[in-house]
Amino acid sequence: MWSPQPGPQTAAITADWCPELFYGGAAGGGKSDYLLGDFLQDVPTYGRRWTGILFRRTYNELEELIRRSHEIYPQSGAVWHEQPKTWTWNNGASLKMRYLEREADATRYQGHAYTWIGWDELTQWAGDYAYKYLRGRLRSAHGVLTLRIRAAANPGGVGHHWVKAYFVDPCYQGYKPIRDPVTGMDRIFIPARLRDNKILLDSDPGYAGRLRGLASDAMVRAWLDGDWTIIEGAFFDCWRYERHVVEPFAIPASWARFRSMDWGSAKPFSVGWWAIADDLHILKESRRRIPRGALVRYAEWYGASGPDKGLKMDAERVAEGIVRLERTVLPRLRYGVLDPSAFQEAGGPSIAERMNRVLARDKLVPFKRADNSRVSAKGAMGGWDQLRARMMAEPEPMIFCFSTCTDSVRTVPAMQHDRDRPEDVDTGGEDHAPDDWRYAAMSRPYLRPLSTTEARVDIGYSTYRPPNAGDWKSY
Repeated sequence: MWSPQPGPQTAAITADWCPELFYGGAAGGGKSDYLLGDFLQDVPTYGRRWTGILFRRTYNELEELIRRSHEIYPQSGAVWHEQPKTWTWNNGASLKMRYLEREADATRYQGHAYTWIGWDELTQWAGDYAYKYLRGRLRSAHGVLTLRIRAAANPGGVGHHWVKAYFVDPCYQGYKPIRDPVTGMDRIFIPARLRDNKILLDSDPGYAGRLRGLASDAMVRAWLDGDWTIIEGAFFDCWRYERHVVEPFAIPASWARFRSMDWGSAKPFSVGWWAIADDLHILKESRRRIPRGALVRYAEWYGASGPDKGLKMDAERVAEGIVRLERTVLPRLRYGVLDPSAFQEAGGPSIAERMNRVLARDKLVPFKRADNSRVSAKGAMGGWDQLRARMMAEPEPMIFCFSTCTDSVRTVPAMQHDRDRPEDVDTGGEDHAPDDWRYAAMSRPYLRPLSTTEARVDIGYSTYRPPNAGDWKSY
C-alpha cells in the first residue's frame, strides 16, 4: 500500500483539520502522490459519504495523473470506470478525475457537493475564479468532519501571482495556519522540497542535475529549490528574498529618514518610509550587514481593496492617514518625494498641493516632486537602473526592506519587462510599490564604490569614492 514519505508530505497529509492546504514548491516534491494519498486516507473512514473531485488544467495533463492513480489505487480495492473517469470503492467512496480548461467551466458544477476537492498544478489557472467558485461546492449533509480542499503546484505558470499571494505570502516559511477574514476558513502552506523525495532521488540520481541544466536561472531556482520569490522573465531577476528582505530591527536614531509615494485612487497608492544607514550596521540575530549609505524600507502603507484595486480615497484622506502614522508611530522625517503626476493642475489645486496643505497643518515634512526618470538616457542612470544597481551591489546590497512590507515583497520581484521597451517595466502589472521604490532610489542617487583593484590601499588606509560624495576622501 502507498504511504506518505517522512517530512513535508506526511505533515501535509496529517493536517486534515485544515480546510484549505497548499503543498507547493520544487519539481519532484511528490505533489501528485500527495493529492492522491490525501483523498485515499479517508476512504475507509467515511465510505459512501466520502466524495471527491480532482482537477487538472487540460486533458493531456489529466491523463498523466490518471496513469499515476492506476499505480496506487488498485492496491486499495478501487475500481476504475473509464467513461465517467471515476474511481469507486466497495464501501461507496468515489473520486472523479476531471480537467477544467476554462475557468468559466467551473459553473458546470453548480449544485454539486463534494467532501474533498483537489487541484493539481494550481498555478496553471490564470485566476482564482474557478478555485473560489468550486470552494462553494465543498459541503456535506452527512456529518463529514474533515471537509477539505487540497492543492499542489510548482512556482511559475500563469497563476503564480495569485497562488503566491493567497497561500505563500502570508507565511513564506509555511506551516502556519492563516484565518481568512472573509470565509472564516483556515488555510496553510506546506513547502515541498526535492530533497525530501528520497524515493525519486534514489531511483533517479540524475534528476536534480537535469533540473540544474534548465534554460534559465529563474527556472532552476523555481523547480529545484521551490523558490516562490522568483518569476521567469522578471524585470528584477537580481532580486533574492534572502538577500534583500530582513526581519524588523531597531533602526538607530542617527539614521536619516524620508518617505516616498506613488499616487493612486482607482488603482492602489503606495507610501514607503525609508532609513539611510549612516555607518555599517550588523544585525544581532542574523549577523546580516547593512552597509553605510544603504536604504532600508521599514514601513509602508499600501492603499488597496483587492488585487490592483485602489481604495478610491481623496487626497485629504490619504494625507490624514499619513499624519496619523507619522504622529503616533513613525519618527520625524527629513523629506518626502511624491509621484510627479500628483503635481498636475487641472482647474484647481493639485493632489500634491492638497496633501501638503494637510501635512503643513501638522508641521510634517511636505512632499516635493519626485524624479520620474525610468530608463537611462544621455549618460544618466534612470530609476530602474538605480534600483538594479542597489540590488546588485556587492558584497552586500544597498537596498533592503523589512519582511513586514508585504506588498513590496509581493510586487517588486513580480514586475515584468515591457514587450515593446524591454528596458522598462510592463506598466500593466501591479507597479505601484515598485514606482514608489524608484522615486526613493532617485532621491538618493547611488554611485558604485571603486573595487579593490581600482582603489588605493596603503597600510591601514583605503581611498575610495563613497556614494554621493563629490570629492575623494581617505579613511
